[in-house]
Amino acid sequence: MRETFKKLYQAGDFWGGLAAMLVALPAAIAFGVTIYSAIAPGHAALGALAGIIGAAAIGLIASTFGGTDRLISAPCAPAAALLSAFAIELLHQGVPGGNIILLLLLLGVLAGLFQILFGFVGIGRLIKYIPYPVVSGYMTGVGLIIVGSQVLKLLGTPADTRLHEAVASPELWDWRAVAVGATTMLVMWLAPRLTSRLPATILGIAAGLLCYFGLALQDESLLRMADNDLIIGPLGASGQGYFQAITARWYEIGDLRLAQVAALLGNALTLAVLLSIDTLKTCVVLDQMTRSQHNPNRELIAQGVANIASSSIGGIPGAGTMGATLVNLSSGATTRASGLIEGLSALVFALMLSSFIAWIPVAALAGILIVVGIRMIDRGPLRFIQSSATVFDFGVVVTVVVVALSIGLIAASAAGVALAIILFLREQIGGSVVRHKFYVNQMSSNWHRPEAETRILGQKGDQAVIFELQGSLFFGTTQQLYAELEPELRSRSFVILDLKRVQSVDVTAAHLLCQVRDVLAERQALLILSNVRENLPNNRNLREFLEQTGVMDIPEAVRLFGELDSAIEWVEDRLLGASEQAAAEPETPLEIADMELFKHRKDETLADLETRLVKRHYAAGEVVYSCGEAGDAIYLIRSGTVKIFAPLGGGRTRHVATFGRGDFFGGLAFLDGLPRGNDAIAASDAEFFVLSQEQFDQLTDEHKKLALTLLKALSRSLALRLRHADTENAMLQEY
Repeated sequence: MRETFKKLYQAGDFWGGLAAMLVALPAAIAFGVTIYSAIAPGHAALGALAGIIGAAAIGLIASTFGGTDRLISAPCAPAAALLSAFAIELLHQGVPGGNIILLLLLLGVLAGLFQILFGFVGIGRLIKYIPYPVVSGYMTGVGLIIVGSQVLKLLGTPADTRLHEAVASPELWDWRAVAVGATTMLVMWLAPRLTSRLPATILGIAAGLLCYFGLALQDESLLRMADNDLIIGPLGASGQGYFQAITARWYEIGDLRLAQVAALLGNALTLAVLLSIDTLKTCVVLDQMTRSQHNPNRELIAQGVANIASSSIGGIPGAGTMGATLVNLSSGATTRASGLIEGLSALVFALMLSSFIAWIPVAALAGILIVVGIRMIDRGPLRFIQSSATVFDFGVVVTVVVVALSIGLIAASAAGVALAIILFLREQIGGSVVRHKFYVNQMSSNWHRPEAETRILGQKGDQAVIFELQGSLFFGTTQQLYAELEPELRSRSFVILDLKRVQSVDVTAAHLLCQVRDVLAERQALLILSNVRENLPNNRNLREFLEQTGVMDIPEAVRLFGELDSAIEWVEDRLLGASEQAAAEPETPLEIADMELFKHRKDETLADLETRLVKRHYAAGEVVYSCGEAGDAIYLIRSGTVKIFAPLGGGRTRHVATFGRGDFFGGLAFLDGLPRGNDAIAASDAEFFVLSQEQFDQLTDEHKKLALTLLKALSRSLALRLRHADTENAMLQEY
């Protein structure tokens, strides 16, 4: 709080808050009049004061506790639409006007509590992901409700007149109200084209007042405040006025029936969602314009506290508003102190100009709200009709709008949530959950095997199929996945499902995995799952989930691996006839004569070569060499395995190769003399023969044929590795 006030000296915050107030305050008064005049025309002044209190309280409190710089919070159109519809519904049920006011206050308090709950449980980050068609339908529905609720005030017809009767009966119109409202609307539409210095709402009200007093020159009755339904009238802020009335209402809370209070919950939840969407949408736009980052959950908590405070003292609830926020930003505001200026100035101006506010024509406020409502109508989805791919999205918008107008915003909320689920399912089902499909003779492991073994894998590799899965595995995609798996289940000995890019797995998908396991088990084939993580993006432990859902009930039919390469390597060993028992037996270190590179060489030649080799031992996990190190030696593996890791940047590496007994590594630096381009780490206890470039040069002088044989072997092996890498890379590019 102290830091906020220290920044008040900034001129941008002062003028920004002041300019934002000129936008927010007239709209807040109009919203309040809309809500309270729905109870009775004589409540318009009470509504105006409720709007003023809302603008001041929300502006001060939301800016104090919220963390979003430049955001202006004030009463808004969604609150006006829902609260006025709620008041009309209660009126039709025969609820007394005093009780309706109390229920409106309770509704605002409950909505604030819901917003605080949203913030504490982290829903703030989720609300902004509501699909655009649903939000568009909400906003358009709210805009149409606002417009519809103001037509009677614009035409000046009796309060009990139905909308269609008023529109069709010009004889019921009060042409004075029509003239004032039309003048206000015209100036509001034209104002942005004429000047950007003064808010359109201020110019609109000024035009409406000039028109009203111009008419008063011809009709002196318009200069009387008493019994004048064309103006707001006295605000009643003193004596037996507003605060005494609100305090009295809270004392009557015990007279409410439990059913009435319970009925508020659905409306309060809807209001909280609408206000939260309005706030977070404004924050997202503000972030984009200022390259900042708001905290959605903190902002929701602040908005909830502000709405509770505002409703408790008789104000109407609100949210972060787009229009006032953009005016604040364009006026030079830089911190949230501008929100405090807006709240304070709204209170000061209201107290200083209470007599002036009483003369504001109701039709002028109606004209303002009609313009606001029309601007809320989203015409963007009309282009959705032009393509069959987006017709359903247009249908979502229309459905939400129709439900909002015919039933109410609560039903529209439910319809919106249901349609959001349908939109999600459509997108998930529309895409394939299978990203790639390979056979092991197309996508081998990182283990560099001898040529003889590579030929065998080329012949037998189609016995194992690899499916790289993606997205969400749930009830909507299981049938599609099974359709792609089924042709392979009857003929393959190994089916590998890689789950690295899977976002979530539900019980239906787990049941499908059980079915796949059982079909394979009938043929003594295996289901292999790789990249089975303990933490999915939805925080589910996938390994535990598979155990709980029965996928692991037949251990001999399912195997789990931490990464795809390990799974492929294990399958390759099975295809080559290797057993797990043989793999676990200790290796005998090879001598020079036993290595493929030096077979059929003379003993005396090999003896001379061996004198130039250095024997080295590395424990499992020990670094043989690191990327960037100088090195010109080649390593011949006597026993054990070595893994090669390529750098990815940012301190990250990727496993790219594994070499075993009888193979070699480090050949590139040996040939070109450049620094090491990767890391070599002993995967198990390993022994090497190390041949340096210096020793090789001496060997070349004495045994040219042996040196040439060694170079040919190195070149052939490196060429085979490059050819294999090119083939896999081309296949990946194809996908």
